This record gives sequence, C-alpha cells and structure tokens, in this order.
Amino acid sequence: MALFPAFADVEINRVEDSSKELDWLNNKSFQCGDALSIHSRFLANTNETVTKKQTSADRDASSLEGVKSEEDREGYVPQRKKKKKHEKKKKRKKKHKKKSGKYSDSSGSDSDTIYPSDLKKEEEAERKKVASLATSFCWLDDFESTTELPFCVYRKPDPANWTYKSLYRGDVTRYKRKGSSCLGLNAQAQGVSWEESEKNKKQKGGDGKHTADRYFSRSNQQLLRSEPPNPVTAASLDGSDAFGPASSFIPLSDNDTEIKGPAGVRGQSSSVNPLGVYDSSTALWLQGKGQQEQQTQQKPETQKDVESAPLLSGRTEEFNRRLREEPTDTQLWIQFIRYQDELSAAVFGGEEEQQGSESAEHRKSSYKAVMEKKLSIADRAIATNPTCIALHLERLRICQELWEPAVLAKEWKKLVFLHPNSAPLWKEYLLFTQSYFSNFTVSKVNSAYGKCLSTLSAVSDGSMLSHPALPGTEEDMLDIFIQQCHFLRQAGHAEKAISLFQAMLDFTFYKPDSVQKLSTKQQVEFFEPFWDSGEARVGELGARGWKAWMHQQERGGWLQPSAEEEDEEEEEDDEEVKDRSQPRWAVWLDVESSREAAQWLPWRPDKAKGQSEEDCEDPDRQVLFDDIGPSLIRLSSPELQLRFLLHFLSFLGLPVDPVLFAAPCQPGLILENLSFLTQGNELRHPLTSCDIPDPGVNSVGHTVTLQGTRKWMGLEKQGEKFVTNVFSMVQPMLPPLHRSCLTLSWIQYEKLKVLRCLRSGNKKRLRIQGKSSKRVAKRLLKEPDNRSSLVLWREYAHLEWMLGNLDEARKVFSTATAMGGSKGLSSPTLSELCLLWAQLEVEEAAAEQGGWLADVTTSPAVCVLSRLTDGTTSSSFPSSQPLSTVSILKARKSYEQALTASLTALEQNLQNPQSNKKGQEDLHGEKLRMRGLVGCYALFQYLTVSIQAANAVYSQARDRMEELHRTLTPDEQPKSKTEADHAESSPAAAPRLSISRLAAECEALAVQQAALLKHHSSVGVFPLATLRHMLTSALSAWSCSAPLWSIYIQVENRYHCAGRARRFFQSVTREASSLVPRLFAIVAEQQRKQLVDAAQRSCCRYDPLSVLPENGLSNRIRGLFESATATEMGAHCPLLWRMYIHFLVSEGKVHQAKGIFYKALQNIPWTKGLYMDAVQLFPEHLQEFVDLMTEKELRLRLPLEELDILLED
Repeated sequence: MALFPAFADVEINRVEDSSKELDWLNNKSFQCGDALSIHSRFLANTNETVTKKQTSADRDASSLEGVKSEEDREGYVPQRKKKKKHEKKKKRKKKHKKKSGKYSDSSGSDSDTIYPSDLKKEEEAERKKVASLATSFCWLDDFESTTELPFCVYRKPDPANWTYKSLYRGDVTRYKRKGSSCLGLNAQAQGVSWEESEKNKKQKGGDGKHTADRYFSRSNQQLLRSEPPNPVTAASLDGSDAFGPASSFIPLSDNDTEIKGPAGVRGQSSSVNPLGVYDSSTALWLQGKGQQEQQTQQKPETQKDVESAPLLSGRTEEFNRRLREEPTDTQLWIQFIRYQDELSAAVFGGEEEQQGSESAEHRKSSYKAVMEKKLSIADRAIATNPTCIALHLERLRICQELWEPAVLAKEWKKLVFLHPNSAPLWKEYLLFTQSYFSNFTVSKVNSAYGKCLSTLSAVSDGSMLSHPALPGTEEDMLDIFIQQCHFLRQAGHAEKAISLFQAMLDFTFYKPDSVQKLSTKQQVEFFEPFWDSGEARVGELGARGWKAWMHQQERGGWLQPSAEEEDEEEEEDDEEVKDRSQPRWAVWLDVESSREAAQWLPWRPDKAKGQSEEDCEDPDRQVLFDDIGPSLIRLSSPELQLRFLLHFLSFLGLPVDPVLFAAPCQPGLILENLSFLTQGNELRHPLTSCDIPDPGVNSVGHTVTLQGTRKWMGLEKQGEKFVTNVFSMVQPMLPPLHRSCLTLSWIQYEKLKVLRCLRSGNKKRLRIQGKSSKRVAKRLLKEPDNRSSLVLWREYAHLEWMLGNLDEARKVFSTATAMGGSKGLSSPTLSELCLLWAQLEVEEAAAEQGGWLADVTTSPAVCVLSRLTDGTTSSSFPSSQPLSTVSILKARKSYEQALTASLTALEQNLQNPQSNKKGQEDLHGEKLRMRGLVGCYALFQYLTVSIQAANAVYSQARDRMEELHRTLTPDEQPKSKTEADHAESSPAAAPRLSISRLAAECEALAVQQAALLKHHSSVGVFPLATLRHMLTSALSAWSCSAPLWSIYIQVENRYHCAGRARRFFQSVTREASSLVPRLFAIVAEQQRKQLVDAAQRSCCRYDPLSVLPENGLSNRIRGLFESATATEMGAHCPLLWRMYIHFLVSEGKVHQAKGIFYKALQNIPWTKGLYMDAVQLFPEHLQEFVDLMTEKELRLRLPLEELDILLED
C-alpha cells in the first residue's frame, strides 16, 4: 500500500514499471481499509462524546436534590483550609457519581443510564481485545504473528516538549499548557495560552497602547549618538524669516497641519474649545474621542530607528565612497576601523544601556562581532596597502582581543621580521613583550631589547642590505636604549642599567681611533675584551677609558694602580633589622628598600684587597657582557651624545633641561612618583616654587612603596662619589657649551637636595647638606669656564637664599648683576637673574609685612627691576636712596620698547631659521628666551601699577608667542604614526628644537602668570574669575603642564561647586591624548573627598557642615580610574595603577583592590614597586608575591629564607 493513502487509487492505476521505480515509497504493512475504519471509528467516538456531555448535564440537574439530602444525612463537614474553585467542583462531581450509582436500583429510575465507570470498563475491555500489545513499545520483529494494529500510543511525555517551544533547548517557552492529554493528539481536550510580549507588559494600563520612550531608551540613545540633522524652523517652511536670522529657539507646534494652518491658531473654535486654546488631542479627549492608533503604533520601535538609521548609514556610505576613490589613504582606513566602535555603540547600545546579567551575553557577542568586523576591514586595508606599518599595528591591536596568546606573539615576530628597519614598530613590539604577563620574564624582555638594538644598528650601518635605514633611526635607537635602562631599573636590576650606561659612555666618548670605521657589531666585539678585563670603568676610581686601555695593551699591558689611590674608609655595616618587634612583612619591606638604595652600583672585585668574583655574596650584583653587549649603539652626532648624557644624569636623579632632555616617546611608562602631582604647593614660596619642575620619575636606588619616604636626600655616599667621578671624567671630552649644561645640572642637583631637606624639616640634616652643597657650588664657580656664567651665579645665589643667608645671597646677586655689565634687557640670562632676585624679595616682603607695600619707591624688588633697565648696575646693595618717579617711568618705557623689539626679533628668527648660522651653538636658546624679560616687565607693572597691568603684559606676550607656535606647528597630521615619527626626526625639520624651546617658553610664561595672579589673590582682593579664565585658556593649549594643573586644582578647590572643574577636565581629556589631565582630575576629586570627609568627621550630629556633603564621590573617582586605565597610555602607567589600588584600600574595599592588583599585573608586570605596594597593603600574601617576583625574574635582594635567619639572629 502507498505511504500516502490519499493517493492510493492513483498508485494502483499506474503502470507496473513505474510502480517498481517508486517501490521505496510503499509501506506494505499499511492497508487502505484499516485507515478508513480508523477514521470512521474516530467520528463515532466524537459523536459519543457529544451525547455524553448532553446526558451528563441532564443527570446533574435531576439528581441535585438527592445529593443535598445525602450530604445532610452523612453530616457534611466543610474543610478548614480554603481550596481552589476547580478543586471543589471536582470533589462534588465525584460525590454525585457515587450517590447516583449507589441508589440507582432502589429508586427504580432510568435503567438505561450509562455511567462513566461502565464506559471506562468497556473501553479497557475493547482495547485488550483489539490491541493486546498496544500499551507497550516493542519492535516489529518481536511479534510472532502479524496483528491488526501493530502500533502503540507512547503516552510518556517529554519534559523538553513541555518546557520549550521547539526541540532546541536554548529557547525558553512562551506558552502555558491547559489540559492533561498528550500534546498534539486531541485538540478539544487541551489548550495553549501564549504569554504577552515584554513590550505589552511594560505598557501602562495593559491596553496595548504605546507609551512614550524614556530618555535612556535604546531608540533615544541612538538619536543622541548619531549626528543631529540641521533643524528646520517653522518659519523656514514658508520661506519667510519671521524669527530673524539669529533666532535662538525653534518654535514648537502640535502637528504638521497646525504648522501649515493659517494665522498660527492652536485649534479651531468649537463648543468644547470656544477660545481655541486647546490642541487637537485635548479637544478630542473632551469630546470623548481618541486619536487614530495606526499612527501611534508605528512610532514606538520603527520611527525613531528610521530617523537615526540614515544618519548612521550615511557616514558608512561616505567612508565606503571615499575608500573606493582613495584606497591608499591609510589614515582614512584607520578612521573607518575606529568608527566601528561608535557605530556599535549606536546600534547595540552603550555600557549604560547594557547593565544587568541578562545583557551580559548580548554585550559580549556584540563586542566580538564588532571586533571581527574591524579585523575584516583591517585585512582589506592591508591587502591594499601592504607596506603601511600603522595598519599592521592597528590589526594587531584588534587581534589582541580575538587571538590566542601564542598566535599573537608569533604574528608580532613575523611582522618585525618583515620590517626590521621600522623603529616605531620595534617600540610597539617591545611594549607588547614587556606587558605580556603570561610569557613575561625579565631575561626575555632584555634579550628582546638587545635584538632590537642590534638589528637597528645593522640597518643604520648598512650591514643589512635588504632594508635601508629610515630617517631618524639613531634618535629612535637612543629612545629605545633609554627605555631599556628604565625597564631594568623598575624591575629592580639597577646594576644592569648602570652597567649599560657605563658601557655606552666608554663606547661613545673613549672609542679608539682604530675601530672608528668598523661596523657596530665589530666594534662591540673589540669592546668585549676591555669589559671583561676587570679594568676600572666610568664612575670608578682610576678609570682611564677604553681608548687608553687599547693603547696600553698594544704597548705591553696595563700598570696596576697603587693601593693609596683606592684607599677608602671602611664603614661598619649597621644592623639591617632595626626593630624586631615589627611584623615580618614590614621588616622585609624595610630591608629590601635599604638594600635597593645602597646596592644599585654593580659589584666589582677589589684587586688591591685580593678579591675575586667568587667573593661576591650576591651573584646578581655582577653584570656579564652578554647582558649588555647586544644593546650597545653608536651615536654619531654631538647633539645625540649630549642628550644621552642628560638622560644618564636624569637617571641618577639630577635635574636637566627639559628641552634638550627630549622626554621619551612614552613618558607614562616611567611615571611612578606622587611628587609629580603635588609640585607647586608651597605656600611660603608662591612665585619660585616651580623653579625646578619634578618629572615624576624615581631615580636609581629609590624603588619604594608609593607613599614611602626616600632613604637619602640624594644618593648615598658611594653614589655621590660615583656622580663626581662621572663629571670629572666626561666633562673634559665635551665642548664648552655641553660642559656648561652638565655643570648647570650639577649645581641644580645640589640645590634640589637642600630643598628636600627644607621640606623634611630636619635641621641637622639641612645644616650638613647646606655646607656640602655650598662647597660644591663654590668649587664649580672657581673653574675658569664658569666664572662669568650668570646662570650658575643665579643658582648659587638662590641656594644661599634657601639656606637663610639673605645678606650673602644679596651680595651674590649684586656681584652677578655687576658682572653682566651694560647688557641690560638685551641679555636673557641677566633678566632671569634679576627676575629671580625680585621674586624672592616680593616673597620675603609678603612673609614679613603680610601683604602690599605702602611705598613702592623703597621696595627692593622695584629697585632691582628698574636698575636692570638702566644698564648701570652697582655691586652695592641695598641702596639707601629711594627711587624717583621719573626713573620708574623711564624703566616702564624701556620695558615696553624692549618687549616689542624682542617679540619682533623672535618671529624673524623662527620664520627664517636658515639665517641663524649659529643655531647649534645656541643650546640654551638665548634668542628664544622670553621668560626673563616678560617676567621682569610684568612684575614691575604689578609692583608699580596694578595686577591688571601685569596681567595685560603676560597676555600680550603669550598671545603673540602662542600664535607663532600655532603657525609653526599646523594641525595637519601625517597619515600614520610611522610617518609622524620620521617627520619629527628628519633633517628637514630643522627648527624642531627651536619650536620645542618656544613651546617651553610659552608654558613658562603661563606658569609665571598663574603664580603671580594666585599670589595676589592670597594677599589682596582679586576676582578669581580672571585667574580661572587664564588657567583654562593656558591648559587648553598646554594640557601636559603639571604646575598649571596644580595651581588650577588649588583654585577650584576653594569652591563648593565642582561642576565647572569637572566639565573642564572632561573637555580636555576628550581632546588630549596625554595622561596628565586624567591624573589631575583624579587628584582633584580625591582632594574634594578628603575635604568632605574631614568636615563630616569634625562636626557633631546636628551641627551645620562647613561644606556641602556630596554622595557618590567614591564611585566618581573609581569611574575616573577605570576610564584612565582603559586608555592605551593609562594601561601601562605604574603611577595610575598604584594610586588606584591605594584608593580602594583607603575605602575599605580590600578584596576589590586585590583584584585591581592582579589586573595591573596583566599590564605592568615589570614594576617592582607594584609588588612592594601589594606587600604593604596585603601582608598576608607575602609568600605569594615573593614567589611571583622570583618567577618573573624581578630583582629580589632579600629572600624570605634570609629574612628568617635575620629575625632569628
């Protein structure tokens, strides 16, 4: 028989051959007659069911009285607990059936009545006769004889079919079962009720009408994120200009028909709206009518999406069109890749819309989809531009979220192998290597640095013929070398970093003439015997250099120095564990930081004492040549050699010129000191506190916890000798101008140590350090090259003033001004010297007299500034005769003329750089230094006229100089980061140093102006709006200036309302890529929280608070930390992560702080200070942190086993 009975006749009439062809469709066990009998039987059962329902209703009506009497007779007792309505009906129905069956014979009622029990018995008997095996499941082969109905009804339900709409277990059911029969067999005995959708549930009233979306709904968020269309006013529709061209509002109306209606009437006058003041919807409501639902129902989900969809798709189409026309525009490809984040935020919703556990999976899937889309765009861009490094870097950043770590590392190595001459690519690869926690060890990263520098050296020498050297390769190599030294210092391997600098000093300044023309690799091979010979190196006693050693070796050996030359006083080692009652972790931190500060120099065997390499107690203090040899590079230009020396001095903790220093390309990697955020906060010195800016980088030997104190004000005794030996050995090899730069750093270092002693409050240490610093400064000034240096005399006079020797300092200032001769305002160094002198006099007068001077003619500061304009300075000071008003007027006129002439000359020098033939000799930027002249003029105006006059002077100079800086640095950016780096370092960018000097002068003037305005606001009445406006304009231009941000925070913290400062911080951080504004935004909120907490603690319960309490500051600060660490620069900033952990611990959230610590390890695993902070904050995990440091090969100077021995002793 056919498988389909409806077509059985067609199958029989077909030809026999065709039936054989479709024999696989026949089911021989199925008979047509059986199908017909089953169908007729189903119809009969259906009719029976209808008849039973009718007879059951009649029977219920006739036996109602009998049931009541029976219940009375049996003493019916109601149940105590309430039951549901359908349960009571079932119980009564059962009782009725029992009573009717019991009294049917005695009553003599209808004997033909059919009871349900009889029907059930007949049905079971019939079922046993017809299909005895139909109640159980069996295979057909198990039957001995063929039965009529070899089928069974499998009544065991499947829970999955009950719960889910389909067989897929991921779908949640949206219906409810009604009935107990098998699903799908009897439609009359069952039912399914579908649940209402989530949209209808949220609607008010449940009438299915749509309500207005809230402002945070998805459709409204899409409209907010998308680009708004140009608004069209009602007047523009008619072509008239009724509201004027400068209309500041859009007139609102009810609907389009009213806009087009005559005379602008709100509604037609009628019986319900006689005055015409109601709109159309209100009039309909008064009439008892409603608006048509068709228009309102279409708006909820589609209309707003339709409004925003063209705006989003329009930008996508524009990107596609431009990329088709310009497929080689790599910057456009990168913009299109980053546009996908904005597009996904508009389509899938931002973080604020995707809160909760239900949307977590959706957020994850949408994020992965966006990353895959960005990856496909990057692949397509690289296929069009295969040589663009920026596109490859963008692709690897995307793959970091998608690929496995091993695959990603392999792809990085492949890319570096294909582009070995790209220094920016090497920088990104090194950053990936040292921040890749799962595969990070110090030795692997150090070898990666060596591989990078050796490869770039081969490219620069021309040894690698396959890839030419790109412009600026030597500068990039120097930056990578400095980055490697800081990496080793942060990891605790200070000995290796110092050895690298020592080797580079010999390799650069003491190179033999016989190896000058060789390649870098061959020079390194010649240098290795000198390093392993055990001879003294740069900074050690008796060091003569590589060149002298080579000459002596050619003559037959090296002479051993005498024992008296290296005679040193042996110092008894103090006991390392000073307080055994402290906890174990505190002792470990104290001893570890003490050894870090004392043992940063590499250990060398003392041949005079018969020591050998086996005598070293700590083998890690010895540095092998294999650790430093691959990193040696060749610096050919004198400018790069000077920059290298300044980096070395800064590494040791000496102040250097920030312009010549040229900070590394990623300053956030080495930012780790809180002093960077607190500079300029000295109230006693408001004008001169920013004289030496703090870079925020820990010097060598000072790897401590975040809030720890320095062991020494400078370097310890052995370190100070090392610095002295370096200066004495390197300075003779430099030209005079370079020697003056190093001497200035040295004397500023002595002044910085005195300043630290002043801040510490230790008078004994201040006295000792003052004597030592004065001795060094006098010795430097006695040298022939430094006797006429006004810069050094200025620093020495300031040193004397800081020590409290005011009369001695005034004598030094007078001598220096007399030494300047008749140069007057034409000498920038003389102007800066007189400016510092006048500022110190103003601060001293404010401290003594408490404010403003009554007679300006007797003011020492005015006397100094006026004599500067005369050019006739005398060594006698102070003068007993007061200044005349005529001399003050002459001085003001001279200042005005000098300022105009200097600004004009500045523009000519910068716009015609080729005319300056002595550009290389002007290292200090004498022709570009304007801070002295402008500062003297402004301070003179402040003392003689008013603060407004001084502010006008600063504004005039800053406007001219900043405008000049903007013209020299246009906003046009190169197409890629690689091209940008090469454009900066190319020889064509000749005025780059001049532009940097101009930017530094603009920033210095802004700091001077802000400091003067702030000082005046503290001693007199002055509107802070002027100061705030000046700070916001300056910070918008120089967003990386830490002194300006510090002053801005001090000013804004005086207000209870923080909204203005928050908006400004947000606007600056949105535009600036630097991390400095984000750090100061966090500091501002933390200081505000401290103020609020202190006020709440100091007041009683019912006393009024001095400041308004504000909730949510903790959450705001956490949000700022999260947004900062999410940036590319913030993720690798040690200071930011350490501040975050300390803040959480201070809030009592230790568990969350521990999670942030492990998150920080994924980004900055090389920072030893992070581990020391963790030991201090989570002391119970000391063993775990020490094991982790050992695993990652960070420098551990005190193992826990040695600590236990020290505690036992």
